[in-house]
Amino acid sequence: MPTPPLPAARPAWLALAAGALFAAALGQPGAARAQSGYMPDETARHDATWLQWPHANTYGRAYRDRLDPTWVAMTRALIASERVHIVVYDAGEQARVRKLLGAAGVALDRVSFLIRPTDDVWVRDNGPLFVYDRNDRLAIGDWGFNGWGLDAPYRKDDTVPAAVAQRLGLPRIDLNDVVLEGGAIEVDGRGTLLATRSSTREPQRNAELSEAELEQVLRDQLGVEKFIWLDGKDGGKEDITDMHVDGFARFGLPDTIVTMNRADLREWGLSGADIERLYAASDVDGKPYRFVQLPLTANDVVTEYGYALGYKGSYVNFYVGNTVVLMPEYKDPNDAKAKAILQRAFPGRTVIGIDVRNLYRNGGMVHCVTQQQPAAM
Repeated sequence: MPTPPLPAARPAWLALAAGALFAAALGQPGAARAQSGYMPDETARHDATWLQWPHANTYGRAYRDRLDPTWVAMTRALIASERVHIVVYDAGEQARVRKLLGAAGVALDRVSFLIRPTDDVWVRDNGPLFVYDRNDRLAIGDWGFNGWGLDAPYRKDDTVPAAVAQRLGLPRIDLNDVVLEGGAIEVDGRGTLLATRSSTREPQRNAELSEAELEQVLRDQLGVEKFIWLDGKDGGKEDITDMHVDGFARFGLPDTIVTMNRADLREWGLSGADIERLYAASDVDGKPYRFVQLPLTANDVVTEYGYALGYKGSYVNFYVGNTVVLMPEYKDPNDAKAKAILQRAFPGRTVIGIDVRNLYRNGGMVHCVTQQQPAAM
């Protein structure tokens, strides 16, 4: 796997961010939109959801075939809510996916395809981050993606945001000098960002930036005023994301953090200090968030083909569509319990369980493989 060196010098725009832009501050509600970018929360209306379909070109046919049913299920659930844009490796894969969807009875009138070679399926991390500019026009933030700190193939995946921008005819903001994965951040759409330091600043991700410099870039590009930083931890080979926040804490609604109870967070790997920081979190106005707690699975997860993972699964990695909420499902006794809790949290949407057992062996769940495209204003 290639391991390019870190940049020798900071780009000019970053020096500007650390200087003149650093002096700018938000003083009133809604002021985030006056900046260069504003990222809405996931519950804001979508035009579409993006998926990257599994293929056999990186990890083989068994990998692809074991994941196909999860993508079929997600597509079926989402087309009742919004359009679905699917990135496929090549024309042959497009034909194969169309056949799979047709055989499953999934109508294709709300599905479109973008042919683009990819390394893997994690569009949340390598795909486009949609923002509104200061004039409320939709644009695409193209951040750097390097395989979670050079831990996995990434060269093809890193080209997806530019390809999506070209397909949609949207402006592309080139931010490739800063590594940022979509699953590493949560925004409430009102000026607060939640993230772990371990997945945003480590030896191969933004080590040359100070925390203040990284905050300034995020402030300017995402409309963020307040940062809730958790330390997280190095995940080693078992968690190459190094504790992405979307595995254990999400802004389910702008005033609500969906997470786990303290004991389950400790089992997930958070330190006591991080747990207390999370539960003490407040918004830009200093108002404490409401908390919704989802359980871990009752049992360690076993894949559909019988492989025992030896650890439990999280339901927090759900995805919010316009009319549906896709929830990770593990064929576990706690599936129904988690679904009932999420349904109460999202009374205007239908919670649909998506079997992620095979996907979970590869390190992710529903949120990791979806990316929202907000509606144009």
